[in-house]
Amino acid sequence: MPRSHRRGNGGFRRTKVAARIAVLAPLALALFAAAAVAHSRHHPAPILAPAAFPPRTTAPYDIAVDADPRHALNRFAPDSAFGAGVDGVPARAVPEIYTPSNVQQMLGAGLGAASYRLYTELSVQDWHWNPAGHFSQGSGGYWTSTSTPAKTIVDSYGYRLPRRGFTHDQGNDDDYSRLDDGDLGSFWKSNPYLSQSYTGDPDTAHPQWVLFDLHAKEQIDAAKIWWGSPYAVRYQVQYWTGGDPIWDPAHGAWVDFPHGAVSNGTGGTVTLSLGEAPGKVRYLRIAMTEGSGSCTAQGSSDPRDCKGYAIAEAGFGTIGHGDFTDLVEHRPDRRQTVTYASSVDPWHGAGDRVRDQEQPGLDIVFQSGITRGMPAMVPIAMMYSTPENAAAELQYLKARGYAIGRVEMGEEPDGQFVAPEDYAALYVQFADALHKVDPGLALGGPVFEDNSRDLKAWALQKHGETSWTKRFVAYLSAHGHLKDLSFFSFEHYPFASCNNDAGEANLLREPGLISNIVSTWRRDDLPLGLPMFVTETNYSQNETDAAQEVTGALWYAEMMGSLLSTGANGAFFYEYEPIPLSPSDPCRGWGSYGVLLGDRSYTAQAPLSQYFAAQMMTQSWSAPKGGTHVLYPASIAGGDSWVVAYPLARPDGQWSLLLVNRDFENAHAVTVEFDTPGGTSWFSGSVTEATFGPAQYAWIEQGRQSHPDPDGPQSTATVPGGMGTTYTLPAESLVVLTGAVGTR
Repeated sequence: MPRSHRRGNGGFRRTKVAARIAVLAPLALALFAAAAVAHSRHHPAPILAPAAFPPRTTAPYDIAVDADPRHALNRFAPDSAFGAGVDGVPARAVPEIYTPSNVQQMLGAGLGAASYRLYTELSVQDWHWNPAGHFSQGSGGYWTSTSTPAKTIVDSYGYRLPRRGFTHDQGNDDDYSRLDDGDLGSFWKSNPYLSQSYTGDPDTAHPQWVLFDLHAKEQIDAAKIWWGSPYAVRYQVQYWTGGDPIWDPAHGAWVDFPHGAVSNGTGGTVTLSLGEAPGKVRYLRIAMTEGSGSCTAQGSSDPRDCKGYAIAEAGFGTIGHGDFTDLVEHRPDRRQTVTYASSVDPWHGAGDRVRDQEQPGLDIVFQSGITRGMPAMVPIAMMYSTPENAAAELQYLKARGYAIGRVEMGEEPDGQFVAPEDYAALYVQFADALHKVDPGLALGGPVFEDNSRDLKAWALQKHGETSWTKRFVAYLSAHGHLKDLSFFSFEHYPFASCNNDAGEANLLREPGLISNIVSTWRRDDLPLGLPMFVTETNYSQNETDAAQEVTGALWYAEMMGSLLSTGANGAFFYEYEPIPLSPSDPCRGWGSYGVLLGDRSYTAQAPLSQYFAAQMMTQSWSAPKGGTHVLYPASIAGGDSWVVAYPLARPDGQWSLLLVNRDFENAHAVTVEFDTPGGTSWFSGSVTEATFGPAQYAWIEQGRQSHPDPDGPQSTATVPGGMGTTYTLPAESLVVLTGAVGTR
């Protein structure tokens, strides 16, 4: 998801699916574009350090490969290191996408393992991964899909949650919060699986909260709460002392109003005289730590209906002469006062099914051939579902005999502002349920959105730890479940869509961006040697024609070389499917995320730049027949250069050198030597030179009819090796040199 994702930053994966829907419905496009612009006001653009531009030079770059086996950076198998992801699509599009012809062309990129992305989690929906199943109470309640295989599952669906507390979401952003929708018949309710009955922790360890953003600082001295059931017996009404508690949670604190702490709440409608904060405030929170245990409906037979907290409406303002002046905008749309919630009850009904999008059925994905018969990475819905539903999914997959490599636990908790302790508590419960199905399942997460720095969370106490990952790891460790974290995953969408003209600068930044964030996660107390994957990645957070230009190809190659140089285990390119172009609103051009350009019926029309980059990485740089490859360091005399190099010792006895010329203006010459424990060597005999650049590919901007011309493929030539040989890299190009290494 570029996962643009999530929340309102212009790059949410919601952007992707909404754009797909727009191909079929112009009105949907207009509504989506407006939502995207509004959402972008909430999410700050990526903050990138200035790029260090090397001097323009005509002198050859001397590349020295450190070929000492003791200094190897990584060992990997291309089939598992170079993957691709599939995702949710518009309604009724699944059969059009998963045709034999499309799948054959998708596989032609050479990418290996597949990762199934879960869009429903971004949209605050429960995933009925199998449309057959049952609710806990008739036509509503808590859902469990059927685990017994029957007819082939072609498509599956998300269901909106009528007890949500988010005004916006990271998906299609087409729902609203029930905390201030003006309807006392609706309500927000927290996730019952975060109550003591399920976590085993005291409820004070998992405070549930609702947050209101008044959009501007106001004088506040009163609150009015229309409690639902169960209500909070103990809670605090608080204000934020820092700047923005959502986007900058590490700088500031939640402070009780002078009379904001309630220890004997009785539910009903309550008007609280809070006393005044020291000044005007913008962000307000109700934090709940003890519930009444009463049920949403009298006589409910489901204990989950009686756990957590429920609020029908809440308002903040001033009180004078007994009259409450409410500054909260109560309305059932996204123009209501923006609210956020710690969690959402996954309760829903048959009528809550989403009609304009769907997830591809697990059967059609595995049976289409897209997984190549290799173990795939599959998701389970966790933040808005139940352990029983997740366990049933794995039972189904095992009954079908599908190869499962790893299981991702939910998706993007950071984009949904889930506290690390809450995510960890759900992780433990779902891990227990899944390991009852198969004790050997490799589980992981947290599936972070793209981050350029350590993810922060509100400190639990003054000067407390704010690192989200450290606290997540600490919870698993304290509860004896660190062994259930078999891999660490995150997404990587480094650049905004509007900086297409910064191609050189972005390519110069990329190695530092990916290596810095991997180092950051590893410093956050992750177990030594824990596998690490980027499970979703592309150039930008949302559609941009930069990804279709040669820039996109160079970025993919450079990102993969940089990532593997950190010792990480691989990345899954987003996305595999042939999707039509979408306008890069609010930026120029029309763009896509895919390796293939699709038409309005989702038929593959042409390979795009990153398709050729994937081919070069999987069939030129690495050996086509696979096997274990060893990545070594390389240095360039003089330090910073326009060229970056990634040397690979292949199992077929050849060496491959991946070279990226990030200079869009000039060609650069390079010489190459290999420093081994036995002395210095060079490419010997003939060398295969594969090249991809503007001479092989160009993106023609023609709005919706934009297309590549020429459209590849890479050029291949045979050149001599030997000491002192100079190899020329065209401007803005990707070059792979492959050959034997010897002393001549």
